Amino acid sequence: MSTWSVALRRFPLLSVQTPRLTVRPLCADDDKRVGEIFADKLVRRWLPIAQDDNSEFDGYAWCTELAVERRDSGAGDHYGIVRREDERLVGCLWTKNTDWLTRSTEIAYAVAADARGYGVAPEAVDVLALSLLLEHRFQRIELRVAPGNVASRRVAEKAGFTYEGLMRNAGSLHTGRVDLESWSLVPADISGGA
Repeated sequence: MSTWSVALRRFPLLSVQTPRLTVRPLCADDDKRVGEIFADKLVRRWLPIAQDDNSEFDGYAWCTELAVERRDSGAGDHYGIVRREDERLVGCLWTKNTDWLTRSTEIAYAVAADARGYGVAPEAVDVLALSLLLEHRFQRIELRVAPGNVASRRVAEKAGFTYEGLMRNAGSLHTGRVDLESWSLVPADISGGA
């Protein structure tokens, strides 16, 4: 595959399910709930958004043009985590930093306050990562966790990711530059090394 054809890759449009959850592309009607999720103080704590930034998160743009732009450029996509029992949007996943030459991408996530503590994030991350690895031939899925974000560390562990080490000064939060823990899932982790 030439470098030119790699640059023209489009992120796969996908929807996957577990017995409890559906992970699907976001749509315009998700905008208000997405705005609520990203307005939550705990979510904002771990994102590069100033804590005192009271501007409203543009859920509509996140669900529509920003998602389409990311998907069409091949950089990633934006997904909703939907609880199947009541069809309520309980979180968001997004893929980013996609490298088509190495077939790797990073998953990030945010879960609504009323859905935390029920295993939503690890279940959604796991099913999305497995779909990307098994159905879309990705070779590496990454999670990056700021030290101190114990909940995200647990998500990585529960979703079967392997801790690789600390990437110094690799990220930013509302407080400034931070180190990031690097976690990964590769096909050998699923097949038992075969």
